[in-house]
Amino acid sequence: MASAASLALLFCFFPLLIALAQSVEFIFPGFNASEASLTREGASIIKPTGVLRLTNKAHNVAGHAFYYQPIPMLDRYTSVSRNASSFSTSFVFEIVPSSPGQGGYGLAFTLSPTPSFYRAGTAHYLGIFNSSNDGSETNHIFAVEFDTVNGHNEKDDRRGNHVGIDINSVDSTSLEMAAYFVNGIKEDLALEGEGPVHAWIEYGVQKIVNVTVCPLGKEKPTEPLISGLIDLRSVVKETMYVGFSAATGRKSSSHYILGWSFSTNGEAPTLSISQLPTTPVEKSSSNSFEPQIIALIAALSVVTMLLLVSLISLTLYRRMTRYENLEAWELDYPHRFSYRDLYTATKRFKESELIGVGGFGAVYREIESLGRLRHKHLVNLQGWCKQKNDLRLVYDYIPNWSLDTPLFNRKDNFVLSWARRFDIIKGIGAGLLYLHEEWEQVVIHRDVKSSNVLIDAEMNARLGDFGLARLYDHGTASHTTNVVGTIGYIAPELARNGKASTSIDVFAFGVLLLEIATGRRPTDSGNFFLVDWVMECRQMSRILDAADLKLNSNYVVEEMELILELGLLCSHQRPGCRPTMRQVMQYLNEDGSLPFFDDWGSIDSQSIFETNARFLEVISKDSILTSHSSSIGSISSTSISAGR
Repeated sequence: MASAASLALLFCFFPLLIALAQSVEFIFPGFNASEASLTREGASIIKPTGVLRLTNKAHNVAGHAFYYQPIPMLDRYTSVSRNASSFSTSFVFEIVPSSPGQGGYGLAFTLSPTPSFYRAGTAHYLGIFNSSNDGSETNHIFAVEFDTVNGHNEKDDRRGNHVGIDINSVDSTSLEMAAYFVNGIKEDLALEGEGPVHAWIEYGVQKIVNVTVCPLGKEKPTEPLISGLIDLRSVVKETMYVGFSAATGRKSSSHYILGWSFSTNGEAPTLSISQLPTTPVEKSSSNSFEPQIIALIAALSVVTMLLLVSLISLTLYRRMTRYENLEAWELDYPHRFSYRDLYTATKRFKESELIGVGGFGAVYREIESLGRLRHKHLVNLQGWCKQKNDLRLVYDYIPNWSLDTPLFNRKDNFVLSWARRFDIIKGIGAGLLYLHEEWEQVVIHRDVKSSNVLIDAEMNARLGDFGLARLYDHGTASHTTNVVGTIGYIAPELARNGKASTSIDVFAFGVLLLEIATGRRPTDSGNFFLVDWVMECRQMSRILDAADLKLNSNYVVEEMELILELGLLCSHQRPGCRPTMRQVMQYLNEDGSLPFFDDWGSIDSQSIFETNARFLEVISKDSILTSHSSSIGSISSTSISAGR
């Protein structure tokens, strides 16, 4: 009898034990050490102070940051029907407007079946919905918005300053003006421009959503701002991603998350205010100055301005005497080397000291931005030297060789092992992912090829020669440019519309994958095309025949097949069929399976020959083909390897 009672008691507590076993809990008192635990997209970055910034003050951008793993959100062991799991979250955010009272839009705590919102709209859509899916039950999205603009009208200047619960739509099911309770008295709360705000969101077995806010530093109010009965069973899926989304529109603000904690089936861990980072925005000072101090500052400002004008004038005069026209970027970028020093350091510009030669043109003004790129799989730009129209870039010193040397030009029977080749592929892929999605701007390299992949002293692959690179802001479209790059690596759509996008780098990366796997160059005087040949092997179900014979079959078969298939997918004739670099890294890390394609865009030798003919026709009109590495550009320039 006692054993039967014990067994019944065990069955009563079994669902609770299972729920506790599935519980997820984490806390981020700042984000310096947690970057690997977040999936970020759009304008979202982590600042050096440890603050997560979802958007900057640019217009019409969106940013997302989600916990990297999906969270179980449906109980699996209820006897009749599945209930949504309880959860609790606490976070501190700050919205800093571009100017007082002129900010927008808001941010939202979000439960979503996916962390990717590449089709989402900005402004009042908060980077979550768009005009097509707003209100659709297939969204399966629960969000709590903290908005500063009222209504859906882009020209609406009224201040929203509200908190709302959104179910599959930006039309809130529950909405309250931002406020908090102190001893039963409701106090107004400004969501933007007044410092950090502490927020709590809780959902329990009673199916009630509680939303509470107050200024950072105050005790959590006992009475929530919003308390509504909402059954999330029909909203959430088996697993959901949890995180934040924010957007700007015609109005803009910077949206920051200072700290965040989350828990299912329990109370979220408490955030320690003393451990939270501060937003990197200087508050305007309201101190008043005595008239004498103001007069002194004005006088010093005038004197300083005169000195600066004199100094700039003298500098310009000296440079003009050398018959050199300065551009604005040259005054901003500090690391200029003298022509004499560079001439000596490179042994009279010896060819063995060069990384590569490319075209520049308008990219002069982007050198300052490129100089801030820092990644272990990129060759860092250290400085520059200009003599009239002859621009030379100075990169990190790389002691070994470029990748095309061990693949094609070694004369000592050295064979690059498959393990090393696979590491090189993953390294260059990580570098391109950083350029396309993880830096503060989108960087299109435009000249990815084996001769631009350098091997450092630790045998790490590093992508170099940014002489043809182009930059643009996240969330904006790239501009039409001249046809540039290297024959064999140029995406076919570039010749048709001159539109540079991250997809052209993916195409070149696909050709590079095939080079590394096969040990063959992408083209041979127009008679052989590597992509065409590998595709023929694949169509005959003998894709491994394309593997480099020098490897003598010393490779992992699954990895070789993956690289050959992925190379073909990346070099697909249709840009819309190519993966992003984030998807490429997922395939390389075995986090996803390659899609199956029957139609590869009519790849054949004749079509490739005609495409290259069109390239050369465009090039002959408004571009020149440089002698080194067959890179195409508008103005000849040289990239020089030098030490720090």
